[in-house]
Amino acid sequence: MTSTYLMTVIMLPLLALMTIAGFRVLIPGEVKEQYNRISRRRFLIGFGPFFVCAFIVYMLVQSQASIVEALDIRVNADYTGYLVMIEGDIVSHFQTFATPLLTYITAFIYLMLFSFLMVFTFIMLIYTRNLHALEEFTLAFIIIYLTAFPFYIFIPVTVTGHALPNVYTLLYDLSPIIDQGVRVVDPFLDNDFPSLHAALSIMAVMVVVLRTNLERYKVFSVISTLAILFSTLYLGIHWIVDLIAGAILALVSYSIATRYRERIFKRGHRILAVFEERLGILDSIFCVKCSKEVRVIPHSGYVECPGCGEQMEYHPLTYS
Repeated sequence: MTSTYLMTVIMLPLLALMTIAGFRVLIPGEVKEQYNRISRRRFLIGFGPFFVCAFIVYMLVQSQASIVEALDIRVNADYTGYLVMIEGDIVSHFQTFATPLLTYITAFIYLMLFSFLMVFTFIMLIYTRNLHALEEFTLAFIIIYLTAFPFYIFIPVTVTGHALPNVYTLLYDLSPIIDQGVRVVDPFLDNDFPSLHAALSIMAVMVVVLRTNLERYKVFSVISTLAILFSTLYLGIHWIVDLIAGAILALVSYSIATRYRERIFKRGHRILAVFEERLGILDSIFCVKCSKEVRVIPHSGYVECPGCGEQMEYHPLTYS
């Protein structure tokens, strides 16, 4: 088993435990009682398109090294010097109070808390059937990754721990497993600008704060995001300019997602509905007016009862 897979084997069970704990601690009991369970089939039909889109984009970025090699892309420029000119060694101050305990805590925050924030927000929006917020989150997630990807290929910026003489790569020095695991997607440790940790966590906290009513999780997500931003500087990874660029990317992506969400997903649902109709994927619901059973194409958006003519909005995740 390679170090890459070992890192995954360690992280996934821990992330699952954190998610279970998150449901117990961060989701109020009255919210849990409010949402009834939906069938596994309806959940998979409704959740599937979101997962597939996000996963494809995520794997695209994860395959950066393979894509660069396959396309024989050669970038000889190094833009790290420009960041040194802009901010100097300001980030070195974040390591003046470094201790082994703080390094382990921030490493956990950088690797696990960030992953938890993204995964739990995604799951929480599905669980609470907050469809509009889920669509905005997914769309902003995709925009952030697709925007950052060409920067990582054509505008390499080295991590601060390798660029500044008085800054140490505390995260990568913790374990060869971490160092080799990260290098699978960032071979030269130069995927700094913009910071995905900043962009994705800030985007997630905007969705949670502005689009949900989970007060406990709002507070948790804000504190977590601040801790994540601090960890990127303390561990000798990102520059302050990286975080600023990540924050701008988060704001722009979220603005685009909220503005064009309805238009984009309406077209996407039409395409899905065509495939579902051809494949014979149907769902059964009951008319709210005459109680007659009605067969509906899951992503058609609405259905008309053949018995009484009643028109009903429908989505596999939100219909109850």
